[in-house]
Amino acid sequence: QVQLVESGGGLVQPGGSLRLSCAASGLTFRTYSMGWFRQAPGKEREFVATISWSAPSTHYADSVKGRFTVSRDNTVNTVYLQMNILKPEDTAVYYCAASVAVLPNRVRDYAYWGLGTQVTVSS
Repeated sequence: QVQLVESGGGLVQPGGSLRLSCAASGLTFRTYSMGWFRQAPGKEREFVATISWSAPSTHYADSVKGRFTVSRDNTVNTVYLQMNILKPEDTAVYYCAASVAVLPNRVRDYAYWGLGTQVTVSS
């Protein structure tokens, strides 16, 4: 049974920072690329960032480049999303996902999903 469990969401002021974690179990973590997606009210789920299994390679959505950093610790089967200079438009449910692709950026590229964690950026 594969499980991805996100944590670290919450309420933060604009310009603030937050770090999300995703703990994976039930899969050989080091062989999967890991990604982050988000879904705001009334919008479709969108790609945020991914980190590959094949190399220390990352890819980010244009909207978060320079502000967000994705990383992973294969010793504890965890992927992180460091979010800095947060904006109100970053408000969404953030989802962790796992893929066998190299740098997947589409929902359909991911085989496993967590249930999400809420991030709210507001004054």
